[in-house]
Amino acid sequence: MIWTTNVIAFGLLYWELDRGGPWQRAKEKLPVGSPGADFQFPQMENPGLAEPTWRPLLPDYMYVAFTTATAFSPTDAMPLTRRAKGVMAAETILSATTVLLVAARAVSILG
Repeated sequence: MIWTTNVIAFGLLYWELDRGGPWQRAKEKLPVGSPGADFQFPQMENPGLAEPTWRPLLPDYMYVAFTTATAFSPTDAMPLTRRAKGVMAAETILSATTVLLVAARAVSILG
């Protein structure tokens, strides 16, 4: 439950962090590869992967949070800015600590 909460919280944080947040992105109608992007999604690197109007939405950021918490590293979207890298590092540390604490508790109950 704690791990799931962390994934949701960081997904929302990534959504708010990237290019000024969802309201700023919608207001300015920034092109996908515009400067100021905090994350580089595969669809931005290769336009043939998606429609020309593709934009990252909340489920994309939730997936980034899920993969970061699971793999302890970026897998889908790469962080471009120091703040995005810092937040992803914090999520990795928090996720690893949560998994280790749960495992330690399980071992102590069994032993």
